Amino acid sequence: MLEILYRDEYLVAINKPSGLLVHRSPIDRHETEFAVQILRDQIGQFVYPVHRLDKPTSGVLLFALDKESAKLMGKQFMSRETKKSYIAVVRGYVDESGVIEHALSVKLDKIADKDSSEDKEAQDATTYYKRLATVEVPYSVGKYDKSRYSLVQLEPQTGRKHQLRRHMKHISHHILGDTKYGRGEHNKLIRSEFNCHRMLLHAITLQIKHPHTDEMLIIKAPLDESFNSICKFFNWHL
Repeated sequence: MLEILYRDEYLVAINKPSGLLVHRSPIDRHETEFAVQILRDQIGQFVYPVHRLDKPTSGVLLFALDKESAKLMGKQFMSRETKKSYIAVVRGYVDESGVIEHALSVKLDKIADKDSSEDKEAQDATTYYKRLATVEVPYSVGKYDKSRYSLVQLEPQTGRKHQLRRHMKHISHHILGDTKYGRGEHNKLIRSEFNCHRMLLHAITLQIKHPHTDEMLIIKAPLDESFNSICKFFNWHL
């Protein structure tokens, strides 16, 4: 059963769990459950995803309930009229705030994008970040006898593939639990010491304009137990 955060006759938003695909993908052929299918069965109505979240990312995921609403919301996302805010735990002490402007090459998947051209130019990508809290814990990683982490708020201004994960890697503040772009020794630490087996990136709020009423909606998704337990251990309060 998916947690429904908002629902009316045109839209429905859920709190997507980490590890759940939005829809069927050739990249994960072994997966048998998808947010589209689960939500459709749960509410007894066809749903149209209007944006995406990576499989390991949790948080606000919006669907339309008819083709016209899906088209209108798709335009809103494409024109960057929406505002997305994420929470992440990253290695090291991040600056108080900043802007990451780093173009990202187009990431093609060997299976899903086998017919696509690989000679595309890098795309402009911008992310705002703000440090919310820091912690130093008495666990040795590599050459250091203690480990430092930051809780950050991330606001992507563009929508490139794996943008937040790649941008945080670019400034050497990798997201914890990210097995693709993160640091293995820190991922191992959160698994062994905190029993955390997920990537610590969560889409906490989504601000949109309702496609039919023009009302501004701010949809917020609470953290799951695993993410919450890390924050409590580090004495971080959101």
